[in-house]
Amino acid sequence: MNAEEVKKLRDETGAGMLDCKKALEATKGDITAAVDWLREKGISKAADKTNRIAAEGLADIMFNENKAVILEMNCETDFVAKNPEFQELVKQVSTVILENKVSLVEEVLELSYQDQKINDLIIAKTAKIGEKLSLRRFKIIEKESDEKFGSYIHLGGKIAVLTVVKGDDVIAKEVAMHIAAMKPHVISEQDLTPDEIAKEKAILKEQALAEGKPDAIAEKIVIGRLQKYFQEVCLLKQSYVKDPDITVEEFLQKNNTQLISFMRYAVGEGMEKRDENFADEVKNQMKKD
Repeated sequence: MNAEEVKKLRDETGAGMLDCKKALEATKGDITAAVDWLREKGISKAADKTNRIAAEGLADIMFNENKAVILEMNCETDFVAKNPEFQELVKQVSTVILENKVSLVEEVLELSYQDQKINDLIIAKTAKIGEKLSLRRFKIIEKESDEKFGSYIHLGGKIAVLTVVKGDDVIAKEVAMHIAAMKPHVISEQDLTPDEIAKEKAILKEQALAEGKPDAIAEKIVIGRLQKYFQEVCLLKQSYVKDPDITVEEFLQKNNTQLISFMRYAVGEGMEKRDENFADEVKNQMKKD
């Protein structure tokens, strides 16, 4: 077995270099037998799907005492997102992440669940289900013992929001539902970087100048519009979705609760997929609850 044979097998099957090497070792360099070996393992079938777009899937949250993980796993269709086997795979991956100290997807793929490497588990499920499956992202959140988690899963996993608060866990969930609907970027304007603020100021000034405003007037307009921008992207300044007469900050103060952090995942966010109005869906759902 040499590098040329490994490359030939890879070109023929689309499988990874390491898998091709293993296949040739297992079949004593027989290319034809190695192709069958990869097919039997489901590897070549899964490799055929690696270039497909997988922008559907599930966003989910799992807890373990003072630790939680929020993650997104993708598939190609919403139909498979509802498949019990895919949903079980999400739970298995979440379990493994919570049991280990990891920060990168690549690290998770090397971990094992019941003696099977996560990467191999995903490959096997890809081959069985018939769609590209992948772990896109995850975040481990840890809280102090005097803090509370809050969570909200929208439409069975289209959006997942995890919050950490000091105070009422019911309020933590209420705020998570608001975040799902209104998509804040940060908790407060202090969390925006100077570069982000400077960039927004430059955009707002260009808009004012394009409207024919003199430079001095444009500067004043920027100040007012920047505040409006803060109200859009900063959670505490947003109007609370269930009571628009108050801000989220006022809602939290009214309920003696302090928001420590939040994380929001929307399936396929930033990926190539159909446009859906998640904010309207969540608002409608909240009215029913």
